[in-house]
Amino acid sequence: MTEHLSTWVEIPKDSDFTIYNLPYGIFSTANHSPRAGVAIGEYIVDLFFVCEKGLLEGVINDSTVFNKAFLNDFISLGKDTWSKLRNKLIELLSDSNSKLFQLKSEALVAQKDATMHLPVQIGDYTDFYSSIEHATNVGKMFRDPENALLPNWKHIPVGYHGRSSSIVVSGTDIHRPKGQTKPNDSEVPIFSASRLLDFELEMAFVVGKSTKLGEAVSTKDAEGHIFGMVLFNDWSARDIQKWEYVPLGPFLGKNFGSSMSPWIVTLEALEPFRVDSPKQDPKVLPYLEYEGKKGFDISLEVYIKPENSEETKVCTSNFKYMYWNMAQQLAHHTVNGCNVNVGDVMASGTISGKEKHEFGSMLELSWGGKNTIPLKDGSERKFLQDNDTVIMKGHAQKEEIRVGFGEVRSKILPAK
Repeated sequence: MTEHLSTWVEIPKDSDFTIYNLPYGIFSTANHSPRAGVAIGEYIVDLFFVCEKGLLEGVINDSTVFNKAFLNDFISLGKDTWSKLRNKLIELLSDSNSKLFQLKSEALVAQKDATMHLPVQIGDYTDFYSSIEHATNVGKMFRDPENALLPNWKHIPVGYHGRSSSIVVSGTDIHRPKGQTKPNDSEVPIFSASRLLDFELEMAFVVGKSTKLGEAVSTKDAEGHIFGMVLFNDWSARDIQKWEYVPLGPFLGKNFGSSMSPWIVTLEALEPFRVDSPKQDPKVLPYLEYEGKKGFDISLEVYIKPENSEETKVCTSNFKYMYWNMAQQLAHHTVNGCNVNVGDVMASGTISGKEKHEFGSMLELSWGGKNTIPLKDGSERKFLQDNDTVIMKGHAQKEEIRVGFGEVRSKILPAK
């Protein structure tokens, strides 16, 4: 049972950033270059300032790990340090007699006055394909409806190596990509801007512990290598993707941009929301077997906002639907000896549920363009239009305990 916590920081109702959360991010202000912070309510705790004042003595004595443009050096200090810092911050934020309370005017920065940055330096990025509902829907649309899943899908967490250089933080606009497509009424491919631009509702985890080449991580040890989670929008150009993906899979249809939320929610903060993962049948090979609850009950939403109009919710899903869990993903990723590094990002793949309103992409919501999605301004969508903003939100809640991810928001600009 999670201990009841309180704080002297005023927390708005339904805030994602409660005392139970304390996610990490990188922020800057008019007066300070990018540095590490922790979100609480509508504020950011300036970790560099707090450490400089000696408030983290015995936990972290070297404040320079917080005075950097990425969290990688801090994350590299290890799981014990993450946990000790979390407990120390809870102590400081709970006690109105603490030195942090006395220094709050300098230690707390209003989020509205800060600019958020990509929280980690991402060396490598992997995107999985771990929702059975999503994979089944795609198989029904493009292959045999009676045999929607390929023979390997229930035996391995399918994934591909993506492009880390084009991952951007929430708030960064994305240009509509151009590339080769082959329209149904054309005998040869054409070069054009994508006409079937899509979002993919995903979450991603950030690697928190590096491995050496040749070293495999077991499902038992996998969570010790995971720092935390973010919301993730894996933008997809479906027409480019359809033409290029055979025989080697995603390329230009995916690598033009992915968006992630700025706050990394730690696994420790998500502990109260553990649930059983879906039953796996047939039985997996021994290296993919695991014990305990590896799923997390995280509610997810997607909104589309046309320019100069209000947003419309188009999807409600949940991370607990994932067939393959994070421990299995990391175990499979490293079983061949592939090394991973602190700051690497591994995305879940599109998160869809069984019901139509739980489909995590426009491809599924419109069923390949056969149906339209009505928006509040009276317009309709099959795929995304220029100047549409896509907003994804996520939070977990159990009684009074709420832990949220904020949002990942990006606007589609016309092709360059």
